[in-house]
Amino acid sequence: MSGEEEETKTDYHSRDFDWETLKQQIERNPSYQYHLLPFTSQQQQQQEEQKRENTQLEENEEERESEDSKAWKNFHLRHSSGKFFKERRYLLKEFPELVSCTKFSKVLEVGCGNGSSVIPILRGNKTIIVYACDCSEKTLERAKEIVDAANISRFEHQFQPFCCDFTFTGFLKWLLCDSCQTDCHQKQQQKYSDVKESGAADGEGLRSSKEGSCCIGRVDFVTLIFTLSAVPLKRMPKAIGECFSVLRPGGLLLFRDYGLYDMTMLRFESEQRVGFREYMRADGTRSYFFCLDTVRDLFVAAGFIELELAYCCINSTNRRKGKSMLRVWVHGKFQKPIPM
Repeated sequence: MSGEEEETKTDYHSRDFDWETLKQQIERNPSYQYHLLPFTSQQQQQQEEQKRENTQLEENEEERESEDSKAWKNFHLRHSSGKFFKERRYLLKEFPELVSCTKFSKVLEVGCGNGSSVIPILRGNKTIIVYACDCSEKTLERAKEIVDAANISRFEHQFQPFCCDFTFTGFLKWLLCDSCQTDCHQKQQQKYSDVKESGAADGEGLRSSKEGSCCIGRVDFVTLIFTLSAVPLKRMPKAIGECFSVLRPGGLLLFRDYGLYDMTMLRFESEQRVGFREYMRADGTRSYFFCLDTVRDLFVAAGFIELELAYCCINSTNRRKGKSMLRVWVHGKFQKPIPM
């Protein structure tokens, strides 16, 4: 879904500046005070009333497409050239497990966009299998084109894109069926030769190609890279729970997203607030800015064990404007417990 919006030149550093010092500077600046104010129930009620006036709700909510998904689909159509999102070359430095894992490990990249996280994973690991979902079929088609053009897949179906709004409908059953989800003794590794996918960019094609087997089984990694911040805060627990369910015991969820007081947060106007630390752009896409405590609470509540959690404070330079930009991202690594 979301991505870093500026064309920047960034050296690989995680602590170019101290987050606590930035926090003090922001909180002392009168022009930023509206970012710090609680979001009142009256403001929430006014926004909900306005939304009801502008949106006709369907009788069956499960069949109604998420307004947030529509906004991101339109966003990706506007940026379909692929130039907007740059390859995330830092990814394997932040998460070396994606390189050192066993052969034919399975990764689920959630909110893959045009493949900016998929490409470095495939470059760095010749045998890894990447399943990648997004809410936009057009975006997935573009991702497949970009991956194919990079010529980095070593075997057929190493990259499997599929369309899914996991925050609204959950993951598709071919990824992990109900019977396997409740079977705590299932095998944690499958031979890739038994997995026969169609390579289509939608869930139905993949599901219909697996008549002889129930699902692919649990994955070894889930990556949430600048995805969760695009999800409404009230739906985040369900989204994280879905990720927890498809991970094998001992598997890792790798997280990177916008942090509190990132420069993009400070650019939002007061009228763009739709919640506490939650904002909406003019095109309908959302951004939430995480503090460490919020991330910890969300993932621990879902059942994860915290392995790593820290702010990445990066001073990057805008090439066009030559300006220094203080970026704050949250780095996290969480593990699904192994039953005793």
